[in-house]
Amino acid sequence: MAQSEEPGKDQKIWQVVLAIPPGKVASYGQVAEMAGLGRQARYIGRALGKLPKGHAVPWYRVIRSSGQIAFPEGSDIYREQVGLLQAEGVEVVNGKVAMRLFRWQ
Repeated sequence: MAQSEEPGKDQKIWQVVLAIPPGKVASYGQVAEMAGLGRQARYIGRALGKLPKGHAVPWYRVIRSSGQIAFPEGSDIYREQVGLLQAEGVEVVNGKVAMRLFRWQ
């Protein structure tokens, strides 16, 4: 039964992430709460990893609650996320975003 629920959960998560405006970020926990998933922050990363090719979901706007980029520093995906955030005006310093300035409310 859990398997049949996952696509619905994923869709809820993707809808929340689509609502994050350019120049803002949200934490995995914040997205989980807004999607009605309580404290299932770890599931958010898995759902974003299932995004179909050619999607328009701004996955890169989701980061750790500490403001840290979750990907290993120096990896291609880390560099991609930093570049996309910076292109929207989000400052990333040493792999971290100032949540007090850029957190979506």
